[in-house]
Amino acid sequence: MQKKILLIGFVLMVASTLQLKAQYAKADNTYKRWFVGSTIFLLGNLAPTNPPDFVQLNLGYRMTGKDVIALEAKTWKYAWPNGIHPFFNKAYGKPEEKFPGYVREYGVSVVYQRFLQKGLYAELNVMPTLQRFVNDNGNKVGNGFQIFNTYRVGYHIKLFKDRFFIQPSIAITHRAYHTKMPDGFKQLDDKWPKFVFGEPGFHFGFNF
Repeated sequence: MQKKILLIGFVLMVASTLQLKAQYAKADNTYKRWFVGSTIFLLGNLAPTNPPDFVQLNLGYRMTGKDVIALEAKTWKYAWPNGIHPFFNKAYGKPEEKFPGYVREYGVSVVYQRFLQKGLYAELNVMPTLQRFVNDNGNKVGNGFQIFNTYRVGYHIKLFKDRFFIQPSIAITHRAYHTKMPDGFKQLDDKWPKFVFGEPGFHFGFNF
């Protein structure tokens, strides 16, 4: 159910904006340089089972019309390995692939976006995270650290005279490094790859 809510929301938002244009002229210095935002995947918190308790807040700065840097503060929990595609792999959500508890993560991403043509952009997102492993009884069984990278291609769409924007995207996620997981978590995680291809994204924001 959680996967269906997120996927339906993403598809509807993308479909409603396909005809819009975007981005900032290289010589234009009148655009607002700062923005705050988040992601549509906050809707996942409405899932009736296994909600991720997900929170994300973005703060960004447009250095030029083509170069953007940002910070993304995030926290969430998950009970299935990150190597399982959450939308397209049927193993996600199966009881036999579930961790003996869940992982709670806290991280801050460092983001660089480069606009290639009109609203089309490429993004590198590097996120170090602190991990807390919790068993099915609600007790902490370990701590960890992870570096989680996202390689993203998306499209920036201006709305309401550039007061707001949305960014539908597609990404490759990469668990570049993580410390050893507790027993029970490690055995399930080791079954799955460090890369996941084709994860959808949908950011939104307010310019100021």
